[in-house]
Amino acid sequence: MSTLPLISLTLIALVWLISVVRLPTFLAFLLVSVCLALTCGLDAASTMNAVQKGMGSTLGSIVPIILTGAWLGGIAARTGATSVLAESIVSRLGTRRLPLAFLLTGFLVGIPLFFAVGFFLLVPIALSVARIHRLHPLSIGIPLLASLSIAQGYLPPHPSSYYLVTHLPGADMGRTLGWGIVVSIPAMLVSGLLFGRYASRVDAQPMNLAPQTLPERKPSAAAAFSLMLLPVFLIGLKSLMGNRLVSYPTLARTIDVTGEPVVALMLSVLAATAWLGLRNGHRWSEMQQWLHEGAKDIAPLVFTFAGAGALKEVLVQLQLGETLFAMFSESGIPPLVAGWSVAALLRIATGSSTVAGITTAGLILPILQASGTDPDMMVLAIGAGSMVLSHVNDSGFWLFKEYFGTSLRDTLRTWTVMETLVALTGLAGVMVLDRILHG
Repeated sequence: MSTLPLISLTLIALVWLISVVRLPTFLAFLLVSVCLALTCGLDAASTMNAVQKGMGSTLGSIVPIILTGAWLGGIAARTGATSVLAESIVSRLGTRRLPLAFLLTGFLVGIPLFFAVGFFLLVPIALSVARIHRLHPLSIGIPLLASLSIAQGYLPPHPSSYYLVTHLPGADMGRTLGWGIVVSIPAMLVSGLLFGRYASRVDAQPMNLAPQTLPERKPSAAAAFSLMLLPVFLIGLKSLMGNRLVSYPTLARTIDVTGEPVVALMLSVLAATAWLGLRNGHRWSEMQQWLHEGAKDIAPLVFTFAGAGALKEVLVQLQLGETLFAMFSESGIPPLVAGWSVAALLRIATGSSTVAGITTAGLILPILQASGTDPDMMVLAIGAGSMVLSHVNDSGFWLFKEYFGTSLRDTLRTWTVMETLVALTGLAGVMVLDRILHG
């Protein structure tokens, strides 16, 4: 049997092991990676070298990002910074623009924080606001979750896009972030605001959740806004300044170091600890417990991404990238569409946008190098593809269903369609932008 059918069977087996057998995700990835490598002719030593190399390179790239992001999210949640930010945006835009208010809130919160963190922080607030103002919960829930998804899929320093930028030669963190924000605007308008109007026709019986109790002394909206966007500012400053500070080597070096995503997030955690925590009366011993809990929370993610890295490296060793390059070259499919398609297939199979992005990185390299495609555009195209068709193998699907009280059929009609619109509008935006930039 040729390699491609074996890989297809491997992905089907992966879905079956995770969804039906309920095998731990890491173990399922490890099992199918080893079986695929041995079946395709790699010897035992080469197989284990590929598995170890894949896990090591993947975790070395994204564990610091995951950990510092979790810490920043934990501090924002427990100090009430996220709630204050949401209340400030809602009060300024007014009740008539609540969908827009939650769209913007989700995007601002979603840039530095993981999707799951943003979901647990903001959905209770959205449901409470919908109940108070007698609005359909999906009329503001869909805009909120669409913007959170877009930030997760498109923008560094989220793990998938960060990994792609650092593993696709020529990609730049600041440029990808800037163009990603540009592409995000039409995607949010279509999948969030416009589709939210349709989704509000669907029957929903949401949980009766109260948003978290805020501490007595809350941070100001200005402090919350500044600290949530501090990583974006530092990363963007590095990209914008580039080599323009040759005459000021010390300043140039400082901007270069602080603009690294890991350093930017680390500095944001320290600033949030001081400005949101200690300044508002929280004890350091209390905040240490927040950090410990944040580290525990990411353990399942770390193992999942390690397994994805192992499978990615096995696929690279089997030269699947070259096979895909030949296949897409013969079909005449544009490289950006090819990257989007590979990520989309992996997303549908594995249920994880981050896993899809990480795995696609190693497979798309031959196409990227041979075609001369803009690597920043490729990062965004892959990120968009990694959001498509979320269904029953995605934890986000079940979170949405339970929190908003929709039936399985209506969850497919709302959540799944929304995520697919995020993917399709993202691809369209990237194609248009690439045409404008490169003719």
